[in-house]
Amino acid sequence: MTSPERRKALKLAYKLTPPPMGLFAIRNRVTGRLLVATSLNLTAAINRHRVELQRGVHRHRDLMADWRQYGEAQFTFEVLERIEPRDDPGFDPVAALEARFAAWRAGSNAELYS
Repeated sequence: MTSPERRKALKLAYKLTPPPMGLFAIRNRVTGRLLVATSLNLTAAINRHRVELQRGVHRHRDLMADWRQYGEAQFTFEVLERIEPRDDPGFDPVAALEARFAAWRAGSNAELYS
């Protein structure tokens, strides 16, 4: 396969690959508090939260205040769980994410940003 053909095939494969979905957390390493959320696109969601915090415009006031107080180096961004897409026509990714989030909260004793 020639280079332009190969690039075209790789680009198509990329476009057809669904983004990773699941649960993620922003962890304050000083206090141990977590912001846990779900997303149909983990990469985009984590990047958005990181940029909002870096720019000082994150909508979660307590998390933003801690970010300012402790600094970026004291926070980690973690994927807690991935949900694999299914070809099943009855599969509802939003419902799957909500169910896993509820199960995670019920089984966790972590202090969460509310």
